[in-house]
Amino acid sequence: MSRIGKLPISIPEKVNVSVSADNTVTVSGNGKQLSQKVDPSILVKVEDNQVVLSYANGKTYADATKQEHAYHGLYRALINNMVIGVSTGFKKELELVGVGYRVNEKPGNTLELILGYTHSIYLQLPAEVKFETKSERNKNPLIILESCDKQLLGMVCAKIRSFRKPEPYKGKGVKFVGEVIRRKSGKSAGAK
Repeated sequence: MSRIGKLPISIPEKVNVSVSADNTVTVSGNGKQLSQKVDPSILVKVEDNQVVLSYANGKTYADATKQEHAYHGLYRALINNMVIGVSTGFKKELELVGVGYRVNEKPGNTLELILGYTHSIYLQLPAEVKFETKSERNKNPLIILESCDKQLLGMVCAKIRSFRKPEPYKGKGVKFVGEVIRRKSGKSAGAK
């Protein structure tokens, strides 16, 4: 079995996990709801306040294909992320490094990013993603994003980061807080 896939997922209080007939897992709690369709080769059971994944049709590790091994770990990780997202949520922080780089909140769940281009970039975020901006004197502006859906949050962060990726010479761009950028030295003067 997959080392990840065979681990049971414990369900916290106030979180409800249900499996429908078409193998769709729905996790709800704290006013949030997430669902994930699971491949028919994987069997999902909710028992003793835990979610357990196994191979369908009574297959064992030796009988399962390589693809089924991969699905076993994948769906366990996806369901675990849904349980964590519904109970506590996920949070990411992005930092804008560069002279004149700014971020503003606009009505309609929209961000205005000023990243050194001749124009401002407006990005409308999905309703499931909550955001907050911080601009303090002598500090880089921050964008704090929160959501119960880890995949959606990652996609939104990747989209914002793609507008101005950190460059290796001066380190300017949009980066995650705590991310280390590999730096390069520029041209050395007077080299012959």
